Amino acid sequence: MDRYQKSRIDRREFLKSGAKTTAGLAGLSGITFITHPERVFGANDRVQVAVVGLHGQGFSHVQEYAKIPTAQVAAVCDVDENVMSRRLAEMEKMRLPGPKTFVDYRKLLEDKSIDAVSVATPNHWHSLMGIWACQAGKDAYIEKPCSHNWWEGRQLARAAETYNRIVQHGTNSRSGAAVREGIQKIREGLIGEVYLARGLCYKWRDTIGRASVEGVPAGVHYDLWTGPAPMKPFTHNRFHYNWHWIWDTGNGDIGNQGIHEMDAARWGLGVKFPNKASAIGGHFMFDDDQQTPNTLNVAFEFNLPDGKRKILEFEVRHWITNREADIGSPIFGGGSVPPATGNVNLPKPRQAGAKRPRLGPDAGRLNTIGNIFYGDKGYMAMNGYDSYKTWLGDDQEPGPTASRGGNNWANFIACVRSRNKSELNAPIEEGHMSSTLVHLANVSYRLGRTLNFDSATEQVVGDEEANRMLCDGDRGYREPFVVPEKV
Repeated sequence: MDRYQKSRIDRREFLKSGAKTTAGLAGLSGITFITHPERVFGANDRVQVAVVGLHGQGFSHVQEYAKIPTAQVAAVCDVDENVMSRRLAEMEKMRLPGPKTFVDYRKLLEDKSIDAVSVATPNHWHSLMGIWACQAGKDAYIEKPCSHNWWEGRQLARAAETYNRIVQHGTNSRSGAAVREGIQKIREGLIGEVYLARGLCYKWRDTIGRASVEGVPAGVHYDLWTGPAPMKPFTHNRFHYNWHWIWDTGNGDIGNQGIHEMDAARWGLGVKFPNKASAIGGHFMFDDDQQTPNTLNVAFEFNLPDGKRKILEFEVRHWITNREADIGSPIFGGGSVPPATGNVNLPKPRQAGAKRPRLGPDAGRLNTIGNIFYGDKGYMAMNGYDSYKTWLGDDQEPGPTASRGGNNWANFIACVRSRNKSELNAPIEEGHMSSTLVHLANVSYRLGRTLNFDSATEQVVGDEEANRMLCDGDRGYREPFVVPEKV
Protein backbone atom coordinates (compact mmCIF):
# COMPACT_ATOMS: atom_id res chain seq x y z
CA MET A 1 0.00 0.00 0.00
CA ASP A 2 1.55 3.33 -1.04
CA ARG A 3 1.49 6.54 1.03
CA TYR A 4 -1.36 8.00 -0.98
CA GLN A 5 -3.62 4.96 -0.60
CA LYS A 6 -2.98 4.83 3.15
CA SER A 7 -3.71 8.54 3.50
CA ARG A 8 -6.99 8.14 1.62
CA ILE A 9 -8.10 5.22 3.82
CA ASP A 10 -7.16 7.10 6.99
CA ARG A 11 -9.22 10.08 5.87
CA ARG A 12 -12.25 7.97 5.02
CA GLU A 13 -12.20 6.12 8.34
CA PHE A 14 -11.63 9.31 10.29
CA LEU A 15 -14.55 11.09 8.65
CA LYS A 16 -16.84 8.08 9.11
CA SER A 17 -16.05 8.01 12.81
CA GLY A 18 -17.04 11.65 13.20
CA ALA A 19 -14.06 12.06 15.53
CA LYS A 20 -13.35 15.53 16.86
CA THR A 21 -10.01 14.90 18.48
CA THR A 22 -8.12 18.14 18.98
CA ALA A 23 -4.60 17.97 17.58
CA GLY A 24 -1.81 19.64 19.51
CA LEU A 25 -0.72 22.97 18.15
CA ALA A 26 2.94 22.03 18.11
CA GLY A 27 4.54 20.34 15.16
CA LEU A 28 2.48 21.74 12.30
CA SER A 29 5.06 22.66 9.65
CA GLY A 30 7.64 23.16 12.39
CA ILE A 31 5.74 26.06 13.94
CA THR A 32 4.37 26.19 17.47
CA PHE A 33 1.21 28.28 17.58
CA ILE A 34 0.63 30.00 20.90
CA THR A 35 -2.99 30.63 21.76
CA HIS A 36 -4.05 33.44 24.07
CA PRO A 37 -7.12 34.12 26.21
CA GLU A 38 -10.23 35.15 24.32
CA ARG A 39 -10.14 38.88 23.81
CA VAL A 40 -13.07 40.92 25.07
CA PHE A 41 -13.57 43.93 22.83
CA GLY A 42 -14.43 47.25 24.41
CA ALA A 43 -16.58 49.85 22.70
CA ASN A 44 -13.53 51.65 21.29
CA ASP A 45 -11.38 48.58 20.55
CA ARG A 46 -10.66 47.69 16.95
CA VAL A 47 -10.28 44.15 15.62
CA GLN A 48 -6.68 43.74 14.49
CA VAL A 49 -6.89 42.09 11.05
CA ALA A 50 -4.14 40.61 8.88
CA VAL A 51 -4.89 40.46 5.15
CA VAL A 52 -3.19 37.56 3.40
CA GLY A 53 -2.73 37.75 -0.37
CA LEU A 54 -2.75 41.25 -1.84
CA HIS A 55 -2.55 40.87 -5.62
CA GLY A 56 -6.22 40.93 -6.60
CA GLN A 57 -9.22 40.44 -4.35
CA GLY A 58 -7.02 40.76 -1.29
CA PHE A 59 -6.61 44.49 -1.71
CA SER A 60 -10.41 44.76 -1.79
CA HIS A 61 -10.24 43.27 1.70
CA VAL A 62 -7.87 46.05 2.75
CA GLN A 63 -10.21 48.67 1.29
CA GLU A 64 -13.29 47.18 2.95
CA TYR A 65 -11.73 46.91 6.41
CA ALA A 66 -10.50 50.49 6.06
CA LYS A 67 -14.16 51.57 5.95
CA ILE A 68 -15.07 49.79 9.18
CA PRO A 69 -14.49 51.92 12.32
CA THR A 70 -14.14 48.83 14.53
CA ALA A 71 -11.42 47.19 12.41
CA GLN A 72 -7.81 47.96 11.54
CA VAL A 73 -5.54 46.33 8.97
CA ALA A 74 -2.70 45.67 11.38
CA ALA A 75 -0.68 43.35 9.12
CA VAL A 76 -0.37 42.22 5.52
CA CYS A 77 1.19 39.08 4.10
CA ASP A 78 2.19 38.22 0.54
CA VAL A 79 4.77 35.91 -1.01
CA ASP A 80 5.41 38.40 -3.84
CA GLU A 81 7.41 41.27 -2.38
CA ASN A 82 6.75 43.31 -5.53
CA VAL A 83 3.02 43.17 -4.92
CA MET A 84 3.56 43.90 -1.24
CA SER A 85 5.55 47.05 -2.03
CA ARG A 86 2.88 48.37 -4.39
CA ARG A 87 0.09 47.72 -1.94
CA LEU A 88 1.94 49.32 0.95
CA ALA A 89 2.39 52.43 -1.19
CA GLU A 90 -1.34 52.46 -1.95
CA MET A 91 -2.16 52.07 1.74
CA GLU A 92 0.09 55.03 2.48
CA LYS A 93 -1.84 57.10 -0.06
CA MET A 94 -5.03 56.04 1.72
CA ARG A 95 -3.45 57.38 4.91
CA LEU A 96 -3.78 54.04 6.66
CA PRO A 97 -1.45 53.22 9.55
CA GLY A 98 1.61 51.29 8.40
CA PRO A 99 0.91 47.55 8.92
CA LYS A 100 3.29 44.83 9.97
CA THR A 101 4.52 42.84 6.98
CA PHE A 102 5.01 39.11 6.55
CA VAL A 103 6.08 36.83 3.73
CA ASP A 104 5.56 33.53 5.59
CA TYR A 105 1.97 33.09 6.83
CA ARG A 106 3.15 30.82 9.64
CA LYS A 107 5.18 33.65 11.13
CA LEU A 108 2.12 35.88 11.03
CA LEU A 109 0.15 33.34 13.06
CA GLU A 110 2.74 33.54 15.84
CA ASP A 111 1.89 37.22 16.38
CA LYS A 112 -0.46 37.31 19.37
CA SER A 113 -1.57 40.86 18.59
CA ILE A 114 -3.46 39.70 15.48
CA ASP A 115 -7.13 38.88 16.19
CA ALA A 116 -8.23 37.71 12.75
CA VAL A 117 -6.90 36.83 9.32
CA SER A 118 -8.55 37.61 6.00
CA VAL A 119 -7.39 35.14 3.36
CA ALA A 120 -7.44 36.01 -0.35
CA THR A 121 -4.75 33.66 -1.67
CA PRO A 122 -5.12 31.14 -4.51
CA ASN A 123 -7.69 28.42 -3.80
CA HIS A 124 -5.21 25.67 -2.95
CA TRP A 125 -4.19 27.58 0.21
CA HIS A 126 -7.66 28.53 1.52
CA SER A 127 -8.52 25.61 3.78
CA LEU A 128 -5.06 25.08 5.22
CA MET A 129 -4.70 28.75 6.11
CA GLY A 130 -8.14 28.70 7.69
CA ILE A 131 -7.37 25.59 9.74
CA TRP A 132 -4.06 26.97 10.93
CA ALA A 133 -5.75 30.23 11.89
CA CYS A 134 -8.32 28.35 14.00
CA GLN A 135 -5.55 26.35 15.69
CA ALA A 136 -3.69 29.58 16.43
CA GLY A 137 -6.77 31.02 18.15
CA LYS A 138 -7.59 33.50 15.39
CA ASP A 139 -10.84 34.12 13.58
CA ALA A 140 -10.83 33.95 9.80
CA TYR A 141 -12.47 35.37 6.70
CA ILE A 142 -11.83 32.83 3.91
CA GLU A 143 -12.31 33.77 0.29
CA LYS A 144 -14.46 31.64 -1.96
CA PRO A 145 -14.31 28.77 -2.56
CA CYS A 146 -13.28 27.85 0.96
CA SER A 147 -11.58 24.69 -0.30
CA HIS A 148 -9.69 23.30 -3.26
CA ASN A 149 -11.31 19.88 -2.69
CA TRP A 150 -14.17 18.51 -0.63
CA TRP A 151 -12.12 16.85 2.11
CA GLU A 152 -10.14 19.88 3.19
CA GLY A 153 -13.34 21.93 3.26
CA ARG A 154 -14.83 19.44 5.69
CA GLN A 155 -11.69 19.73 7.80
CA LEU A 156 -11.94 23.52 7.84
CA ALA A 157 -15.56 23.38 9.00
CA ARG A 158 -14.53 20.93 11.72
CA ALA A 159 -11.68 23.18 12.83
CA ALA A 160 -14.02 26.15 13.18
CA GLU A 161 -16.21 24.04 15.46
CA THR A 162 -13.38 22.41 17.41
CA TYR A 163 -11.63 25.68 18.22
CA ASN A 164 -14.84 27.73 18.49
CA ARG A 165 -13.70 30.31 15.96
CA ILE A 166 -15.64 32.84 13.89
CA VAL A 167 -15.11 31.81 10.25
CA GLN A 168 -16.85 33.67 7.43
CA HIS A 169 -17.00 32.52 3.79
CA GLY A 170 -16.40 35.10 1.08
CA THR A 171 -19.72 34.63 -0.71
CA ASN A 172 -20.65 38.31 -0.58
CA SER A 173 -24.24 37.98 -1.76
CA ARG A 174 -25.08 36.43 1.62
CA SER A 175 -24.78 39.95 3.04
CA GLY A 176 -26.59 41.74 0.18
CA ALA A 177 -29.73 43.36 1.60
CA ALA A 178 -31.78 42.87 -1.59
CA VAL A 179 -30.59 39.29 -2.05
CA ARG A 180 -31.48 38.47 1.54
CA GLU A 181 -34.90 40.07 1.01
CA GLY A 182 -35.37 38.04 -2.17
CA ILE A 183 -34.55 34.79 -0.38
CA GLN A 184 -37.05 35.70 2.32
CA LYS A 185 -39.70 36.37 -0.35
CA ILE A 186 -39.04 32.89 -1.72
CA ARG A 187 -39.44 31.42 1.77
CA GLU A 188 -42.75 33.30 2.16
CA GLY A 189 -44.09 31.74 -1.05
CA LEU A 190 -44.05 34.77 -3.35
CA ILE A 191 -43.31 32.62 -6.42
CA GLY A 192 -44.98 29.54 -5.02
CA GLU A 193 -43.34 26.16 -4.60
CA VAL A 194 -39.81 26.50 -5.98
CA TYR A 195 -38.66 23.42 -7.84
CA LEU A 196 -35.76 24.70 -9.98
CA ALA A 197 -32.86 27.13 -9.64
CA ARG A 198 -30.46 28.10 -12.40
CA GLY A 199 -27.05 29.60 -11.66
CA LEU A 200 -25.57 31.64 -14.51
CA CYS A 201 -21.87 32.38 -14.92
CA TYR A 202 -21.54 33.91 -18.40
CA LYS A 203 -18.35 35.93 -18.26
CA TRP A 204 -15.97 37.05 -21.00
CA ARG A 205 -12.77 35.00 -20.67
CA ASP A 206 -10.15 35.38 -23.38
CA THR A 207 -7.42 32.85 -24.15
CA ILE A 208 -4.49 32.79 -21.74
CA GLY A 209 -2.17 31.66 -24.53
CA ARG A 210 0.87 29.51 -23.85
CA ALA A 211 3.62 30.56 -21.47
CA SER A 212 7.16 29.20 -21.46
CA VAL A 213 9.03 28.04 -18.38
CA GLU A 214 11.18 30.83 -16.99
CA GLY A 215 13.07 31.79 -13.89
CA VAL A 216 11.15 32.78 -10.79
CA PRO A 217 10.88 36.60 -10.73
CA ALA A 218 12.97 38.44 -8.16
CA GLY A 219 11.08 38.98 -4.95
CA VAL A 220 8.73 36.02 -5.48
CA HIS A 221 8.92 33.28 -2.82
CA TYR A 222 7.71 30.55 -5.12
CA ASP A 223 8.03 27.71 -2.62
CA LEU A 224 5.64 29.50 -0.27
CA TRP A 225 3.34 30.40 -3.16
CA THR A 226 3.17 26.74 -4.22
CA GLY A 227 2.54 25.59 -0.65
CA PRO A 228 0.37 22.43 -0.57
CA ALA A 229 0.41 21.96 -4.37
CA PRO A 230 3.03 20.00 -6.32
CA MET A 231 6.09 22.03 -7.18
CA LYS A 232 6.03 22.78 -10.91
CA PRO A 233 8.39 24.93 -13.02
CA PHE A 234 7.45 28.60 -12.95
CA THR A 235 5.40 30.06 -15.79
CA HIS A 236 3.19 33.15 -15.81
CA ASN A 237 0.20 30.96 -16.60
CA ARG A 238 0.64 29.14 -13.29
CA PHE A 239 1.01 32.39 -11.37
CA HIS A 240 -1.03 35.57 -10.84
CA TYR A 241 -4.72 35.06 -11.67
CA ASN A 242 -4.28 32.36 -14.33
CA TRP A 243 -3.77 29.82 -11.55
CA HIS A 244 -7.61 29.70 -11.56
CA TRP A 245 -7.47 27.63 -14.77
CA ILE A 246 -4.88 25.05 -13.56
CA TRP A 247 -6.19 22.02 -11.68
CA ASP A 248 -3.38 21.97 -9.09
CA THR A 249 -4.30 25.41 -7.79
CA GLY A 250 -7.74 26.44 -9.12
CA ASN A 251 -11.24 25.10 -9.74
CA GLY A 252 -12.15 26.79 -13.02
CA ASP A 253 -14.78 29.49 -13.35
CA ILE A 254 -17.40 27.43 -11.52
CA GLY A 255 -15.16 27.80 -8.46
CA ASN A 256 -14.09 31.35 -9.25
CA GLN A 257 -17.05 33.54 -10.18
CA GLY A 258 -19.49 30.64 -10.19
CA ILE A 259 -19.31 29.78 -6.50
CA HIS A 260 -21.19 33.01 -5.72
CA GLU A 261 -24.11 31.97 -7.91
CA MET A 262 -23.91 28.33 -6.82
CA ASP A 263 -24.21 29.40 -3.20
CA ALA A 264 -27.17 31.69 -3.89
CA ALA A 265 -28.92 29.00 -5.94
CA ARG A 266 -28.59 26.41 -3.19
CA TRP A 267 -29.61 28.99 -0.57
CA GLY A 268 -32.74 29.93 -2.50
CA LEU A 269 -33.76 26.30 -2.97
CA GLY A 270 -33.32 25.70 0.76
CA VAL A 271 -31.24 22.56 0.26
CA LYS A 272 -27.93 21.20 1.53
CA PHE A 273 -26.03 18.40 -0.22
CA PRO A 274 -27.36 16.85 -3.46
CA ASN A 275 -27.98 13.17 -4.02
CA LYS A 276 -26.86 13.31 -7.65
CA ALA A 277 -24.53 15.44 -9.81
CA SER A 278 -23.90 15.23 -13.54
CA ALA A 279 -21.69 17.57 -15.59
CA ILE A 280 -20.59 17.88 -19.19
CA GLY A 281 -18.48 20.55 -20.88
CA GLY A 282 -15.10 21.31 -22.35
CA HIS A 283 -12.45 23.87 -23.23
CA PHE A 284 -13.63 25.43 -26.48
CA MET A 285 -12.26 27.90 -29.03
CA PHE A 286 -8.74 28.30 -27.65
CA ASP A 287 -5.58 26.20 -27.83
CA ASP A 288 -3.73 27.30 -24.71
CA ASP A 289 -2.50 26.30 -21.25
CA GLN A 290 -5.94 26.31 -19.60
CA GLN A 291 -6.83 22.92 -18.09
CA THR A 292 -10.26 23.67 -16.63
CA PRO A 293 -13.38 23.87 -18.84
CA ASN A 294 -14.50 27.26 -20.10
CA THR A 295 -17.94 25.87 -20.93
CA LEU A 296 -19.68 23.68 -18.38
CA ASN A 297 -23.22 22.46 -17.77
CA VAL A 298 -24.10 20.67 -14.54
CA ALA A 299 -27.31 19.46 -12.94
CA PHE A 300 -27.83 18.54 -9.29
CA GLU A 301 -30.78 16.61 -7.90
CA PHE A 302 -31.95 16.99 -4.29
CA ASN A 303 -34.29 14.47 -2.69
CA LEU A 304 -36.21 16.05 0.18
CA PRO A 305 -37.48 14.29 3.33
CA ASP A 306 -41.09 14.79 2.19
CA GLY A 307 -40.42 12.80 -0.98
CA LYS A 308 -40.27 15.82 -3.29
CA ARG A 309 -37.32 16.71 -5.51
CA LYS A 310 -35.58 19.93 -6.45
CA ILE A 311 -33.17 20.61 -9.28
CA LEU A 312 -30.24 23.02 -9.48
CA GLU A 313 -28.81 23.72 -12.93
CA PHE A 314 -25.56 25.59 -13.40
CA GLU A 315 -23.88 26.95 -16.52
CA VAL A 316 -20.46 28.41 -17.23
CA ARG A 317 -19.96 30.15 -20.59
CA HIS A 318 -16.85 32.04 -21.56
CA TRP A 319 -17.74 33.97 -24.69
CA ILE A 320 -20.67 35.39 -26.66
CA THR A 321 -24.00 34.67 -24.99
CA ASN A 322 -27.49 36.07 -24.53
CA ARG A 323 -28.83 37.73 -21.42
CA GLU A 324 -31.53 35.94 -19.46
CA ALA A 325 -34.22 37.61 -17.32
CA ASP A 326 -32.44 40.95 -17.89
CA ILE A 327 -29.52 39.79 -15.72
CA GLY A 328 -26.45 41.87 -16.51
CA SER A 329 -28.54 44.53 -18.18
CA PRO A 330 -28.49 48.16 -16.96
CA ILE A 331 -32.29 48.07 -16.89
CA PHE A 332 -32.21 45.45 -14.14
CA GLY A 333 -30.85 47.83 -11.52
CA GLY A 334 -28.16 47.37 -8.92
CA GLY A 335 -24.47 48.05 -9.08
CA SER A 336 -23.14 44.51 -9.34
CA VAL A 337 -21.92 44.72 -12.94
CA PRO A 338 -18.25 45.81 -12.86
CA PRO A 339 -16.74 47.98 -15.60
CA ALA A 340 -15.51 46.31 -18.75
CA THR A 341 -11.86 46.45 -17.78
CA GLY A 342 -12.57 44.38 -14.69
CA ASN A 343 -14.22 41.55 -16.60
CA VAL A 344 -12.21 41.06 -19.77
CA ASN A 345 -9.39 38.63 -19.11
CA LEU A 346 -6.47 39.64 -21.34
CA PRO A 347 -3.35 38.14 -19.75
CA LYS A 348 0.04 38.00 -21.44
CA PRO A 349 2.03 36.40 -22.97
CA ARG A 350 -0.32 35.24 -25.70
CA GLN A 351 0.16 32.13 -27.78
CA ALA A 352 2.50 32.90 -30.64
CA GLY A 353 0.61 33.71 -33.82
CA ALA A 354 -2.80 33.39 -32.17
CA LYS A 355 -5.58 35.70 -33.29
CA ARG A 356 -7.96 36.96 -30.65
CA PRO A 357 -11.54 37.85 -31.54
CA ARG A 358 -12.04 41.58 -31.10
CA LEU A 359 -13.76 42.67 -27.90
CA GLY A 360 -15.82 45.84 -28.11
CA PRO A 361 -15.60 48.55 -25.46
CA ASP A 362 -18.85 47.38 -23.87
CA ALA A 363 -17.82 43.71 -23.70
CA GLY A 364 -17.59 43.66 -19.91
CA ARG A 365 -21.20 44.82 -19.58
CA LEU A 366 -22.40 41.75 -21.45
CA ASN A 367 -21.60 39.48 -18.53
CA THR A 368 -24.64 37.62 -17.22
CA ILE A 369 -23.97 36.77 -13.59
CA GLY A 370 -26.85 35.73 -11.37
CA ASN A 371 -29.62 33.26 -10.61
CA ILE A 372 -33.17 32.45 -11.68
CA PHE A 373 -35.62 30.66 -9.38
CA TYR A 374 -38.74 29.01 -10.81
CA GLY A 375 -41.90 28.33 -8.79
CA ASP A 376 -45.46 27.35 -9.62
CA LYS A 377 -46.61 30.99 -9.20
CA GLY A 378 -43.82 32.87 -10.93
CA TYR A 379 -40.08 33.30 -11.12
CA MET A 380 -37.38 35.47 -9.56
CA ALA A 381 -34.10 36.67 -11.04
CA MET A 382 -31.13 37.86 -8.99
CA ASN A 383 -28.60 40.15 -10.62
CA GLY A 384 -25.24 39.40 -9.05
CA TYR A 385 -24.94 40.48 -5.44
CA ASP A 386 -27.47 43.21 -4.87
CA SER A 387 -30.74 43.09 -6.84
CA TYR A 388 -33.77 40.94 -7.55
CA LYS A 389 -36.85 41.14 -9.76
CA THR A 390 -39.94 38.96 -9.96
CA TRP A 391 -42.56 38.07 -12.56
CA LEU A 392 -45.80 36.56 -11.25
CA GLY A 393 -48.72 34.55 -12.58
CA ASP A 394 -49.51 33.08 -15.97
CA ASP A 395 -49.10 36.49 -17.59
CA GLN A 396 -45.72 37.07 -15.88
CA GLU A 397 -46.76 40.42 -14.48
CA PRO A 398 -43.93 42.38 -12.78
CA GLY A 399 -43.81 41.75 -9.05
CA PRO A 400 -41.69 42.98 -6.13
CA THR A 401 -38.17 44.16 -6.89
CA ALA A 402 -35.31 45.63 -4.86
CA SER A 403 -31.74 46.84 -5.27
CA ARG A 404 -29.62 47.20 -2.13
CA GLY A 405 -26.14 45.97 -1.29
CA GLY A 406 -24.42 44.94 1.92
CA ASN A 407 -21.03 44.26 3.42
CA ASN A 408 -19.81 40.74 4.19
CA TRP A 409 -16.64 42.07 5.88
CA ALA A 410 -18.59 44.33 8.23
CA ASN A 411 -20.76 41.38 9.23
CA PHE A 412 -17.62 39.34 9.94
CA ILE A 413 -16.09 42.05 12.14
CA ALA A 414 -19.36 42.47 14.05
CA CYS A 415 -19.40 38.75 14.80
CA VAL A 416 -15.73 38.70 15.82
CA ARG A 417 -16.60 41.37 18.38
CA SER A 418 -19.83 39.77 19.60
CA ARG A 419 -18.54 36.14 19.48
CA ASN A 420 -21.97 35.19 18.16
CA LYS A 421 -21.60 32.69 15.31
CA SER A 422 -25.33 32.63 14.72
CA GLU A 423 -25.14 36.18 13.35
CA LEU A 424 -22.70 35.27 10.55
CA ASN A 425 -24.30 35.80 7.16
CA ALA A 426 -21.96 33.36 5.40
CA PRO A 427 -20.84 30.78 7.99
CA ILE A 428 -18.16 28.36 6.89
CA GLU A 429 -20.53 25.39 7.13
CA GLU A 430 -22.66 26.91 4.36
CA GLY A 431 -19.52 27.71 2.39
CA HIS A 432 -18.41 24.09 2.65
CA MET A 433 -21.73 22.80 1.31
CA SER A 434 -21.73 25.15 -1.67
CA SER A 435 -18.05 24.47 -2.40
CA THR A 436 -18.81 20.74 -2.32
CA LEU A 437 -21.24 21.26 -5.21
CA VAL A 438 -18.40 22.88 -7.17
CA HIS A 439 -16.13 19.92 -6.45
CA LEU A 440 -18.79 17.38 -7.38
CA ALA A 441 -19.36 19.19 -10.68
CA ASN A 442 -15.66 19.20 -11.52
CA VAL A 443 -15.18 15.55 -10.59
CA SER A 444 -18.23 14.52 -12.64
CA TYR A 445 -16.86 16.50 -15.58
CA ARG A 446 -13.36 15.03 -15.31
CA LEU A 447 -14.57 11.45 -14.91
CA GLY A 448 -17.34 11.78 -17.50
CA ARG A 449 -20.06 10.21 -15.38
CA THR A 450 -22.91 10.93 -13.00
CA LEU A 451 -22.09 10.86 -9.29
CA ASN A 452 -24.55 9.52 -6.70
CA PHE A 453 -23.83 11.29 -3.43
CA ASP A 454 -24.70 10.20 0.12
CA SER A 455 -25.29 13.39 2.08
CA ALA A 456 -24.97 11.61 5.44
CA THR A 457 -21.43 10.37 4.82
CA GLU A 458 -20.54 13.03 2.23
CA GLN A 459 -19.26 10.28 -0.03
CA VAL A 460 -19.97 9.21 -3.60
CA VAL A 461 -21.76 5.88 -3.56
CA GLY A 462 -19.87 3.00 -5.17
CA ASP A 463 -17.20 5.15 -6.83
CA GLU A 464 -13.81 5.06 -5.11
CA GLU A 465 -12.16 6.97 -7.96
CA ALA A 466 -14.56 9.86 -7.46
CA ASN A 467 -14.05 9.81 -3.69
CA ARG A 468 -10.29 9.85 -4.19
CA MET A 469 -10.58 12.93 -6.41
CA LEU A 470 -12.81 14.63 -3.84
CA CYS A 471 -10.02 14.16 -1.30
CA ASP A 472 -7.19 15.62 -3.36
CA GLY A 473 -7.23 14.01 -6.78
CA ASP A 474 -3.85 12.78 -7.93
CA ARG A 475 -2.18 15.79 -6.39
CA GLY A 476 -1.66 14.95 -2.73
CA TYR A 477 -0.15 17.50 -0.33
CA ARG A 478 3.43 18.68 -0.40
CA GLU A 479 5.26 18.57 2.91
CA PRO A 480 5.20 20.46 5.18
CA PHE A 481 2.02 22.16 3.86
CA VAL A 482 -0.32 19.33 4.74
CA VAL A 483 -3.97 19.63 5.76
CA PRO A 484 -4.08 17.73 9.09
CA GLU A 485 -5.98 14.46 9.37
CA LYS A 486 -7.38 15.48 12.75
CA VAL A 487 -8.38 18.97 13.81
